[in-house]
Amino acid sequence: MALVMVLGAITVLTVFLTELQEETSTELSAALADRDALRAEYYAKSAVNLSRMLIAAEPSVSTTIGPMLAMIGMKGSNIQVPIWKFSDMFLGPFNAQLAPPDAEPPPAPAGESSAAGKNLGLTGGGRFELKIVDEDSKININRAADDVGGLQAQIDVGGQLLGLMAPAQYNPLFEERDGDGQFSDRRIICGALVDWADPGDQAFSCDPSPDAPVSNGAEDSFYQMLGLPYQRKNAPYDSLAELRLIRGMSDDFWATFVEPDSNDPEKRVLTVWGNRKQGINVVSASPQALLALTCSPNMLADPAATPLCTDVNQMTAFLTVVSLVQGMTGGLIFPSTSDYVAAMTQKEGQSMGSMLGQQLKAMGVEPVKFKQNQSAMQKQGLIGNKTNFLSIYADGVVPGNKRETRVRVHAVLDLTGATKITEAEPKESDPNQPVPSQTGASATPDAYEKQIRSNPAGTIIYYRID
Repeated sequence: MALVMVLGAITVLTVFLTELQEETSTELSAALADRDALRAEYYAKSAVNLSRMLIAAEPSVSTTIGPMLAMIGMKGSNIQVPIWKFSDMFLGPFNAQLAPPDAEPPPAPAGESSAAGKNLGLTGGGRFELKIVDEDSKININRAADDVGGLQAQIDVGGQLLGLMAPAQYNPLFEERDGDGQFSDRRIICGALVDWADPGDQAFSCDPSPDAPVSNGAEDSFYQMLGLPYQRKNAPYDSLAELRLIRGMSDDFWATFVEPDSNDPEKRVLTVWGNRKQGINVVSASPQALLALTCSPNMLADPAATPLCTDVNQMTAFLTVVSLVQGMTGGLIFPSTSDYVAAMTQKEGQSMGSMLGQQLKAMGVEPVKFKQNQSAMQKQGLIGNKTNFLSIYADGVVPGNKRETRVRVHAVLDLTGATKITEAEPKESDPNQPVPSQTGASATPDAYEKQIRSNPAGTIIYYRID
């Protein structure tokens, strides 16, 4: 009897201890996951703040090296140096050491260790991965909200969307049923994208032909007919994910025209953030966005008769040359809008645009014929060369034993009206004189701090944590 009782007790205790161990391990794993997620979130937030510090320094950097760029042929006015493309270089000291733990540490300069630096590096074995994207270099669908640009802005956006979808290699995408089970051609999807943002009730026609009928009909009830619990917004898009609600937005369309690579936001062609008063920033636009802009019916006299917009070989040559040149110059391929026009028309000269035009000519790309000159295109808001909106994609990474915790922070900055940081030395004779100046005059630390707090890094207009 005693032996049976002992064996029974041992069995009960074994079950109890196993259950207790499993419950404790689960709670410990959950606590570790929450701890790592919190650390990764703040690593990402730190990367966002460091990026804003770097972006705030851009006007000073551009002013300093502007004369040097002019010496090598970049003579455009108000050249904006995209220092955010080199964020890994500038912000590397603030990140964690990515070398293996058993690697030999590099020799420290002047006998000092990098760990001795104040506010440098990350503790705890985590790191951040950072990418800053120029939103003004993409096709901004929110320009279709005509409270800023009116009907002309809608026509411009529609033309750019048609230029993006026009190549013949995309025909199979519009010959099959879309994500809603309907057949939607290029003009239907283009009109749906514009109608979602414009505040009017009239259906927008994306037909650019001169004899195209003007649409006076009301926007149809397509979404209600499908049984969807929403209708057209008739207001600007709030986020990129809102494009998923648009008619014809299948996974294939999304992967082809909106976000070709979810891990590389620079390859994204469309955006809902950006300066709605200016066109695509040709300085930092992606090759695909430049091709869509150039082949827009609003830009060319006859896109159907332009070989660059119809010949696949010339399209491939154009994309290849622009990608190579942008990679070599760090994004400063067109210092001004006139350089873009000179490159596409292959105008002879010594400017950066003319030299790129000669490279395109050598690759068999024929020149294009624009409807209007550079000044008219810029005045109309078709092209620009200024960056005012930037997306910061910061991933906080915390490695673990069997897993890796990642948290992404996506912040969009509006640099419109951001003040420039003034570097000034305090006066020795009158240290209390708060006179910040951009002409070499001095400023007290209090005045300098006041200027810093005037938001030189822009305003965050979108913030999301994943």
